[in-house]
Formats: sequence, C-alpha cells, structure tokens
Amino acid sequence: MIRATFLTLIAIFASGVVVAQKGIDTQTQKIKETSNKTTSRETDATRSFDWGKGKTIVRERLANPYRLASRRDVLLNTIRDVLKEQKIVVDEASSRFTDGVVITQPFVFAKGPVIATSELSRYGVLQAYDDAWSRGRYTLIIEVQSIDGVQNNVSVNAKIEGRAGNGLATEWTSIQSSGLAEEEFLKVLVEAVTGASLEPVQDVQKP
Repeated sequence: MIRATFLTLIAIFASGVVVAQKGIDTQTQKIKETSNKTTSRETDATRSFDWGKGKTIVRERLANPYRLASRRDVLLNTIRDVLKEQKIVVDEASSRFTDGVVITQPFVFAKGPVIATSELSRYGVLQAYDDAWSRGRYTLIIEVQSIDGVQNNVSVNAKIEGRAGNGLATEWTSIQSSGLAEEEFLKVLVEAVTGASLEPVQDVQKP
C-alpha cells in the first residue's frame, strides 16, 4: 500500500514538472517571436524630401534694354536722381542729355588687393586670376530711346576696369562686363519709376 502511494506521488510530481516545462517553452517561444520581428523604418535611400516650398527664389535678370513708361525728360531726371543716391557722379561734359545719353564718371567699387579680385570677378569676366588686382571701377553709359510720348527703352552698358600692379607701374585694364553693374542700376531705376519692389517674395512653408 505504501509502495503504491509512493509511486502515485512520483507520477503526480513528474506530470507537474512536464506541465511547468511546457509553460516555459511556450513563453520562450513567444519571446523569440517578438524579438525576431523587425520594425519598419525608412532608410535615407527610400526617404523622400520635399524641396518645393521654402527654397530660395532667385530673380531672373531684367531685360536690357528695359521698357519704362514715363516722359523722357522726367525719366532723365529720375536717372540723375538715382545715380546721385548711389553716389555715382554724372560726367556732365561727356553726357548728351538732349540725345538721351547719360555717362557717369568712373565709380570705384573695390579698393585693396584683398577684395579687388573677388569683386572684379563679380562685375567682370576675368581671364586670369594671378594678376595683382588692387582696384576695380566701372563707368555707366545710359541711353534713353523714346518709342512714343510715354514709352521709352532704357539701355545700360558698363565699362569695367581693373587696376593691377606691375612693379612700380600701375594701369587700368578693361575687363569684359558680367552684366552685374547694369543689372544693379536697372533694378534701382525700375523700382524708382514704378514704385514697386522687384525682389521675389519667399514662399515660406507653414508649420
């Protein structure tokens, strides 16, 4: 009787161990399944970027000649006022106001070897960068051609010059214009005549 009871207890204990072992196996399996799952995440190769809104807007250069609506005498006075505001002196002897031609005295826009080369490369087309540029200047030739009583074509040409040192001698050398000096003057003139800004409005992306 005692032996039978002892065998029964052993059988019950063994079955409990088996059940517990099965429970551990089930939990371990669930942990393995969870750890094997990969989280879906976009990589840099598949991520998309929106460069549409908020990017810098660059305005195209104005037409040269540029058509402006104004009486020619009024327009010529406006040109002189704009030049004066820009600290550019009109060459009275060379200009022919009756023919609608305004010529300026040379305007120095760069002084010193540190900035002369970089500024000359903006206002002109440099063929060589190894010259010891010390100054840069330009002369504006502005011509107003009347189309009718209120319409005029304004053309602007710039003579770009750079001064390079060569030992004890220095001289001004003509450089092909990049169109920047003409563009800068035309922009200010058009804004003065029309009263409207030509700068583009930045499209800022709303949060």
